[in-house]
Amino acid sequence: MDQESIYNQILSGHRKAGKHYAFNDDHDPHRPADFWFQHSPEGLILFVVFFTQACRWSRCLGCNLPGRMSSRHVSYKAIMAQIDNLFNQPEIVRQYAAIHKIIVSNNGSILDQATFSSTAFMYLMAKVNLHLPNLAVFALETRPEFVEFAELEFIARALAEGDTPTELELAIGFEAFDEHVRNQFFDKGLSFEGFEKLVRLAAPYNYRIKTYFMQKPVPQMTDAEAVRDIERAIDYLHGMAGRYGIRINMHLNPTYAARGTLLEESFQKGQFTAPLLSDVARAVRHARDKALSVFIGLSDEGLAVEGGSFLRPADAQWVQRLEQFNRTQDYAFLES
Repeated sequence: MDQESIYNQILSGHRKAGKHYAFNDDHDPHRPADFWFQHSPEGLILFVVFFTQACRWSRCLGCNLPGRMSSRHVSYKAIMAQIDNLFNQPEIVRQYAAIHKIIVSNNGSILDQATFSSTAFMYLMAKVNLHLPNLAVFALETRPEFVEFAELEFIARALAEGDTPTELELAIGFEAFDEHVRNQFFDKGLSFEGFEKLVRLAAPYNYRIKTYFMQKPVPQMTDAEAVRDIERAIDYLHGMAGRYGIRINMHLNPTYAARGTLLEESFQKGQFTAPLLSDVARAVRHARDKALSVFIGLSDEGLAVEGGSFLRPADAQWVQRLEQFNRTQDYAFLES
């Protein structure tokens, strides 16, 4: 597709979802959109969001992450400059040897070559091998339709040239387990068949799978239904891990009312409230003794409307408990 067609595709998805936020076209294209550290039982995680053209799907209800990206193409030279900027950040330089895992995102699909240049990606691989001597996991956020296994084999070979063995992880947005909620209400465009095909192809190579879920992603769900949806997802992923002998992680994000989306409108009308962190803990407890790990997202990235976040002043103790769970996978922190 030419650049104008991609631009129109993004705007079409934007309009289809009834979104009215602006894109971040004034961002310096030589700097990443964001990065931060996470802590897990396996070690320190660096999460980086590169600034590129927005997600081409761009139609998921309640998602305003494309608004942090550019509506127009970002060149490979600019993305390479972002990579240089990232690896020159003092707080990252100090942690080179401690970084166990890097999650690479552009709030869309890193493996979509139309939005993230192949040249820039190869440059990123070289930088990772040069600067992260103890890297154990390299995770890529993408939609399944952009996964090409010949490309993954090349990436895995490049990772093998690093100082330590590094596993490849594919991070896929699942959002809701209920297929009707996921594809009719949320408009994710992901079928069970498509996900399971990806797992079958990844398993022989021992690639890991990371799945992003949202607790209570649509206004139509009650809090109890939202907990049950996550419990059903946990059972499903547990079964997939056992059937294919593959390592699976659930990254669970409590949903917030994101600015410029239909969720914001539902929140303003009193039709949507963000889930309680106690309910998030209740849902995650279902994963105890299951064949998957769980990480709970605890940031709304400043994208929630006022009063529409799951981060409430009264829940500071729950935030601390959930952070401790992320660091330890100790389910005792999830008990009320």
